[in-house]
Amino acid sequence: MKMRTLTISTVVLLLGALALAAPGCNVKQTARTVGQLVKNTYYDTQTVTMIPVGDIDVAYKQFGTGSPLVLITGYSTTMDTWSPQFLQALASKYKVIVFDNRGMGKTTAGTAAFTIDQFADDTAGLIRALGYGQANVLGWSIGGDIALSLVVHHPDTVIKLVSYAGDCGGTQKINAPKYKNILKSLQDVNVPAKRLLAALYPGWYMEANPNYSKEFPWPRELSSVKNIQAQNKAYEDWAGVYDLLPAVSRPVLVSGGTLDVSTPYANTRILLSRIPGSTLAEFKGAGHGLQYMYPYDYAYAIMTFLSSK
Repeated sequence: MKMRTLTISTVVLLLGALALAAPGCNVKQTARTVGQLVKNTYYDTQTVTMIPVGDIDVAYKQFGTGSPLVLITGYSTTMDTWSPQFLQALASKYKVIVFDNRGMGKTTAGTAAFTIDQFADDTAGLIRALGYGQANVLGWSIGGDIALSLVVHHPDTVIKLVSYAGDCGGTQKINAPKYKNILKSLQDVNVPAKRLLAALYPGWYMEANPNYSKEFPWPRELSSVKNIQAQNKAYEDWAGVYDLLPAVSRPVLVSGGTLDVSTPYANTRILLSRIPGSTLAEFKGAGHGLQYMYPYDYAYAIMTFLSSK
């Protein structure tokens, strides 16, 4: 596996290790323990529902009231890993829909090839299957890439779009830096959570908030290694939308943290320069896990954008 593959987005360090770790691993124990702590949050007011979309059955939850807001999660993650506080804030104004991407968590893998554009097709199909026709869409990390493909290829399904730590793909994107010992970390069943969560949190934040690991919404459902690898290949093979972005006609909020080491912040500037009329929500000092660091501030920025004319 290429080293770039290990650092491309979201929580590859975190969930890759969780998926590959052997029974009894400290990280898996942490996931079980913290998973119990986050139960009975707002996220848990609804049970998982399955709905057929094309060749797959999509697992999703929806809660809150208002205009629909569909959240597309990141690389190898499931809907469990959204910040509960972030979701609760958004659901105060919107009908929030979270779901597992193709082959992740409880959503089936289907028969179609895993591609970013296919994931966008899946999202468009979900919006229509739920009877919304159109929805506001927020995509995080690889979910941000899926969201950009969605607004390019299915603009009729999008009201407004929020790109959170996404990139344009192709040769024009800025790759994450390569780190030493990443492969060793992934293979070590006793790797400390601190080393895994460094993909999400800047060092200053981890030092200032010693309980960050306990408060993280660790996944309750782990995806298969085969499907995670297929999703990763979809990202690597994606030609991107750089040349298509100037044709985007929907309002777009480009957002991210300036200390993001998983999707370098320079990608935000590329999107901002390519998407007509796009606006920026910049969080200085924040990392890839912006939603965990500043759930209410970030939710407020999103809601302000979505409610603007």
